[in-house]
Amino acid sequence: MESILKDHSRESRLFAKRAILAGVLVLAAMLMVTARLVQLQIGNYTHLSTLSRDNQVKLEPLPPTRGLIYDAAGVLLADNRPSLSLEITLEEVEDLDTTIDELGALIDIGDKDLKHFARMRKLRHRFEEIPIRTDLNPEEVARFAVNRHRFPGVAVRARLLRAYPLGEHTAHVLSYVGRINEQELKRIDALNYAGTNYIGKGGVEKAHEDLLHGTVGHRQVEVNAKGHVLGVLKRHQPQSGKSLELYLDIRLQQDAYAALGDRRGAVVAIDPRTGGVLALVSRPSFDPNLFVDGIDAADYRALRRSPDKPLFNRAIRGQYSPGSTIKPFISLGGLETGTIRATDAKWCPGYYRLPGHTHKYRCWNRGGHGTTALEKAIVQSCDVYFYKLAQGMGIDRLHDFLAGFGFGKRTGIDVTGERRGLLPSKTWKRRAYNQPWFPGETLIVGIGQGPFLTTPLQLAVATATLAARGRFIRPRIVRATKAQGPEAKHEFPAQIRQLPLSSRYLDKVIESMVKVVRSNRGTAKRIRTNAYSIAGKTGTVQVFSVKQKERYRESEVAEHMRDHALFVAFAPVEDPRIAVAVIVENGGHGGAVAAPVARRVMDSYLLRTPPPAAAGEAAGGH
Repeated sequence: MESILKDHSRESRLFAKRAILAGVLVLAAMLMVTARLVQLQIGNYTHLSTLSRDNQVKLEPLPPTRGLIYDAAGVLLADNRPSLSLEITLEEVEDLDTTIDELGALIDIGDKDLKHFARMRKLRHRFEEIPIRTDLNPEEVARFAVNRHRFPGVAVRARLLRAYPLGEHTAHVLSYVGRINEQELKRIDALNYAGTNYIGKGGVEKAHEDLLHGTVGHRQVEVNAKGHVLGVLKRHQPQSGKSLELYLDIRLQQDAYAALGDRRGAVVAIDPRTGGVLALVSRPSFDPNLFVDGIDAADYRALRRSPDKPLFNRAIRGQYSPGSTIKPFISLGGLETGTIRATDAKWCPGYYRLPGHTHKYRCWNRGGHGTTALEKAIVQSCDVYFYKLAQGMGIDRLHDFLAGFGFGKRTGIDVTGERRGLLPSKTWKRRAYNQPWFPGETLIVGIGQGPFLTTPLQLAVATATLAARGRFIRPRIVRATKAQGPEAKHEFPAQIRQLPLSSRYLDKVIESMVKVVRSNRGTAKRIRTNAYSIAGKTGTVQVFSVKQKERYRESEVAEHMRDHALFVAFAPVEDPRIAVAVIVENGGHGGAVAAPVARRVMDSYLLRTPPPAAAGEAAGGH
């Protein structure tokens, strides 16, 4: 019966078919494996061998050392101090949130640190190290070292942080470096800033970033499975940034800052022979070290909201009417254009009316100056004389002549943030307001008021040009790159242009400025000295307009509405070595307040003795 049910022939054929099918499948599988092996071993050899090698070898950027900054005498103004930072490499961390939480249990990581880390994550590649805490103290470093095995992809790195030993005295000149933000990362060479978290934010630090930063290097290191460095295979050293030598005299800078006392204002001192900026002071100031590693929100808010505006650089960004400090330049313009002669006398009854008008343009001396020629007009600062002179010149000639001294445009100083001021003209008013120019506006410009705006830097540069007898030199803060090792010192060339001015007219204007200080009727007589000769001019600028029949009484006006005090000067007159511009906001009279500040600055530089106490602030002088 069993033999009847079985079909041995059929079963043999079925088994043979199945065996063949199985053999074909095994062969196909072996062919697929062989093909894959060929692809991996031959086709993808280069790529896979590189990946394998990268599991053992890592390329790390070596950030360059930022160049140092020195004053003219070699005093260090911007240094690099060592700092230890906790850094994370994202691609080596499996669970970032857990890692940060566990790190936080060992080391204090604040909200500011986390916010900065989150920003940097968006800007950096995953294979780059990103700091999550900087400036670790020795105890924090020790705690992490004991627990380092728990944190693959986390390491403590030694970095250099910027430091400003003289703090507020150099803040508005150098500014500071700070952490790179998203906008800055878009415009810089990201490869050259690999491993670098800081960049110049203003002043010398930003203007000369290309010199100070240097060139990034790299090293090839062997690492284990946990990412720990076992050894260095290759090293390409970074190229340090160039150090800078400034024209700045830090002793003069500190003395000028002290001379302003507790008042708001600015002082700019320039060497007329070179165009080098000897001092550039804005007061009040701030500590730039607060910004290097990220300023606390409360501290920043206090600086921003302060009514004294310590972050505002008054020396190059403050725009003020020049007041009577402009009168020597307008006098020279009148002589050069033939509008007046030095001996021409004008009558000053204490006011001036345009022909056919009843409006009185007042002189600061309500009683008038009587018969007044050029010298007396400068020495006693007669407004009526300059009303008439400005009317005779006209706004177009006034504008063109003053533009030659740099008014109404940036001086081109080698720091960032300079403003251009405003030198009004018919064209400017038509463009700005679509209105015609009126004759009365010319009179107001003639005494340095109205829409006429200058910066303290522009006033200093113009005064230095007068001292140099028409030799206009573009002002510079940085004198040279400081030599390091065999590298030659490179000094930046001066950019000079000569104004076509008559020596005879220059002599007359400068003689009058000397008498501003030496004459018993001079508005700056309180700063006269026998130690050296000074040529100067005072200025007092209204902050608000006084109506025709009203009188300005300083004691009845709120402090922030009082007149600004200005003074410009150069010395010694025979061989000028320093030109100074001073503005004291709401200080009152230029001769009583701003001139003594300038005298202390000039004493500090020319005599190199402790500067005398500032003169009192009693009213007197215009």
